[in-house]
Amino acid sequence: MFKDTLLSILERHELYISRCIQLALQGTYAAMPNPSVGAVVVHNDRIIGEGFTSPYGGPHAEPNAIASVKNQELLKESTLYVSLEPCSHFGKTPPCCDLVIEKQIPKVVIGTVDPFAKVCGRGIQKMRDAGVEVIVGVLEKECQESNKRFFTFHNKKRPYIILKWAESQDGFIAPITRDTHRPFWISNTYSKQLVHKWRSEEMAFLVGTQTVLSDNPSLTTRDWYGDSPIRVFLDRSGKIDHTFCIKDKTVKTICITADQSLVSTENLVYEYADFTNNLLQQILDILYKHNIMSIVIEGGTQTLQSFINAKLWDEARIFTGETILGNGIAAPVLTEFDNAVKHRILDNELRIVYPK
Repeated sequence: MFKDTLLSILERHELYISRCIQLALQGTYAAMPNPSVGAVVVHNDRIIGEGFTSPYGGPHAEPNAIASVKNQELLKESTLYVSLEPCSHFGKTPPCCDLVIEKQIPKVVIGTVDPFAKVCGRGIQKMRDAGVEVIVGVLEKECQESNKRFFTFHNKKRPYIILKWAESQDGFIAPITRDTHRPFWISNTYSKQLVHKWRSEEMAFLVGTQTVLSDNPSLTTRDWYGDSPIRVFLDRSGKIDHTFCIKDKTVKTICITADQSLVSTENLVYEYADFTNNLLQQILDILYKHNIMSIVIEGGTQTLQSFINAKLWDEARIFTGETILGNGIAAPVLTEFDNAVKHRILDNELRIVYPK
């Protein structure tokens, strides 16, 4: 009987934390570089309030959920479920754990501890010191997965890295020579739209020098609703001038270069690196400095392969078109992966791969 009761309680906690995760996923991209959190207020086994993290700079999940409760007196008899530990520091908003204490919520169930150094257990301890009953670790892995960008950023001190490219049926990403400075399309219009959706969902996109010179990409979000990502490109010796789309200053752009004569202007930031010594780590340090929590590495082969060889990637999104080139620039080669998810996009196949 006691065992059955414990199981029932655990199942109930997991049910409400699952709802928190569902809510959190609604705010993931707009919340960055904050984590997107879901929160649910439960009274007598009935949800009376819920919320998720507002776009960056706005209220967090807990105040949104608490504010949605019509009868605020019920908070004193309720349980707050939250996918990530309530914050304990002043940032753009006041500490969420202070609000929990102020509203006299007697019990809080938390999915996972916040890895951010300014929080990391402090919110939990502050609530416990105030007499709040706190339970931690319900669906912990699932809660961390829902904020994998945030956890990667704080635990590994680098962005969540997504590799992306399109290759022909015979394994090439482009012809060796081209007549125009435009992208060579292997995928179709539906794949292109999906990539623009990704641009609205991740904080930054990075390309190498040769990709800019060959394709003249803008890296902006045009075929999907949403903000454009921060553009990052490599230009060791200043080959890329202001006639290229990537330097049009329409969105924040970071150029990583060895040319220290280049001076930053509005929306075009120059960051200096030694291209002869551990360049990838310098790139990641620059991205971390700019608070970039996720980035898509879009090419070309040399840039992508360098991240693969260094085992500095978290996910790869690979389109395979129906085109057969016969010859060209070879696509990157992935090694040592244990999970591949395949999706069909009309005439193209998208394969999503995660490293071991």
